[in-house]
Amino acid sequence: MTMKLNLENKTALVTGAASGIGKEIAETFATAGASVGICDLNIEGAKATADSIVASGGKAVAVAMDVTSEESVNAATDQVTDAFGPLDILISNAGIQIVNPIQDYDFGDWKKMIAIHLDGGFLTTKAALRTMYPGDRGGVIIYMGSVHSHEASPLKSAYVAAKHGLLGLARVVAKEGGSHNVRSHVICPGFVRTPLVDKQIPEQAKELGISEEKVIKEVMLGETVDGEFTTTADIANLALFLSAFPTAALTGQSIVASHGWYMN
Repeated sequence: MTMKLNLENKTALVTGAASGIGKEIAETFATAGASVGICDLNIEGAKATADSIVASGGKAVAVAMDVTSEESVNAATDQVTDAFGPLDILISNAGIQIVNPIQDYDFGDWKKMIAIHLDGGFLTTKAALRTMYPGDRGGVIIYMGSVHSHEASPLKSAYVAAKHGLLGLARVVAKEGGSHNVRSHVICPGFVRTPLVDKQIPEQAKELGISEEKVIKEVMLGETVDGEFTTTADIANLALFLSAFPTAALTGQSIVASHGWYMN
């Protein structure tokens, strides 16, 4: 049987969708036929993404969401489901980066990183399951992990810890959700040239005492097979494939897209 990568009549909620990977996923899903909730703290950016999708003939609504607040997550999820119906797909993508060696890492920054990446994954999952479990209608939950879900790097203690944690969360969702036809995955990109990564380049150059060029060539891309950044389109197409996949054959897995930097 040939699998068709379309999301017709599906409702998707994407966090961190005002820019970068989240925006690319939202646009790709809309092109594939999904109605998409564009959720972000940056509501103006979210509106711009949604307006662009609608102008292209797709269906989208922009909603403000703070993934660290249960009240905000629940309210935003309700807005999306009120507009388009129960969720079929959750893309838990919102994230930031703060780099520092452990001895200098501010505890407030640590808590902020864990809250956005890991608490955000938990809270959006809990909200999504309210619409996926009834009647065992099912759905797909995808967490945006990282190669750092499997590998460690200097200066990224909170990020690495949070991204490792998403693997555990996804596996529990797969075990608990299986009887309700809910599947879960973790996408683990290598370095993707987004504003989040661009911000890291001078920060790492300063901390490591090397040039920005060396950060890119040696730190970010040195372990790849071709010296290339992963693209937002690479990740969006992988998310589309996993969201459209028709069975639980792949559930609970992490899929690495890193130009060979990390190989399972």
